[in-house]
Amino acid sequence: MRHRRILAHAQLVSSIGDGVYLVTSAFYFSDIVGLSAAQIGLGLTLGWGVGSVAGVPLGHLADRRGPRGVAVLLAVTTAVAVAGFLFARSFAAFALVACLYGTAQTGLSAARQALLAALIPPAERTRVRAVLQATLNGGLATGAALGGLALSLGTREGYLAVFTLDALTFLGAAALLLRLPAVRPAPAPSGPRLAVLRDRPYALVTLINAVMLFYMPLLSVVVPLWVASRTDAPTWVVSVLLLINTGGVVLFQVRVARRVKGLRDASAAMRQAGLLMLLACGVFALSPYGWVFLLVAAALLVAGEMLLASGGWEIGFALAPDDRQGQYQAFFGTGVAVARMLGPVVLTALVLGGGTLGWLVVGAMFVTAGAVMAPAVRWARVSREAAQAQAVADHEDAGERHRRTRDHRVQQAERGQRQSRHVVGEGPEQVALDR
Repeated sequence: MRHRRILAHAQLVSSIGDGVYLVTSAFYFSDIVGLSAAQIGLGLTLGWGVGSVAGVPLGHLADRRGPRGVAVLLAVTTAVAVAGFLFARSFAAFALVACLYGTAQTGLSAARQALLAALIPPAERTRVRAVLQATLNGGLATGAALGGLALSLGTREGYLAVFTLDALTFLGAAALLLRLPAVRPAPAPSGPRLAVLRDRPYALVTLINAVMLFYMPLLSVVVPLWVASRTDAPTWVVSVLLLINTGGVVLFQVRVARRVKGLRDASAAMRQAGLLMLLACGVFALSPYGWVFLLVAAALLVAGEMLLASGGWEIGFALAPDDRQGQYQAFFGTGVAVARMLGPVVLTALVLGGGTLGWLVVGAMFVTAGAVMAPAVRWARVSREAAQAQAVADHEDAGERHRRTRDHRVQQAERGQRQSRHVVGEGPEQVALDR
């Protein structure tokens, strides 16, 4: 229980910093640093792109060196990166710091997941992860409120204050993580160092999950643009939609996660999530006829999001080898980076360019991904079980070879001892004959 509380407190503290950053960063980079929208978009895309590539090696480092120490190091690195934004005065400096920030954030997420897997029994991981997700959303809401104060002031000092607060939250998270017990590094397994890159079934599951994660930019990017250009709804309704989303996760994520108790439940949750997201897209398409449809669609979307998250956590943990949780969680987490990089471009083009048809295409993408997850999970499960059986067989063969070698050496030693005794016994008789 103590481990869960510390993990939740660390998640809360760092998510407050994330909330501050999400609300204020674009305005700070444009109004204070003086970057154009294109430069901001390119720099952040580079940052998350580098982070997604670096995530797996950092996850592997967490496996081999221990997840707690790596998580603490990356939390401190994130704090340094946030502080670095305060001194970036050019696009080059901004892009460099963005790459450090994206790398540290991606690696920190993987190390935290590996730490959770090491400290929490398998049957409880999804439920604990749901608690952390609810805590995350509460922290984001708190951070967003603090960021809103800086936006209302609109001063350089206000922005510097909240960015400093952001950096301090990650230092606080690092201090909290240090209170957890150190986890012994997993013994180096046989086979390739980054085995996840050769695990095709797990790669397919990760790809399907990444497609479903394209829902992430809907409320933050696509829907606000849709509301402004295609509906008569007041602009403040966007804040209400975000409140529905955040509040729904805080109130119901843990309850939803309790229903997921294995890979079968997880596959069913993913399928249900795809259906709910299809319905949400269809209702969003009706919003030009009344902005009440926006509220209904947001409720459907957050229901699908909670099912998707619960199913994804169970699948990501259950299909990963225990001695490689770090690198596998990092690889599974690349779906978030992909959704952040490509989601806004793809969904904006489909929805704003295609209108109702575009919404239906997006919904079809979600429901298809949810439907094909079950056979992909079965393939990955069978593949992992076969690999485990082969590993056991190889271990038994190695043990049998070792036993045979040992018995052969013992037999050789006994034979040598008999020969030695025989020679010693014949010596005097041969001497007497000579005389």
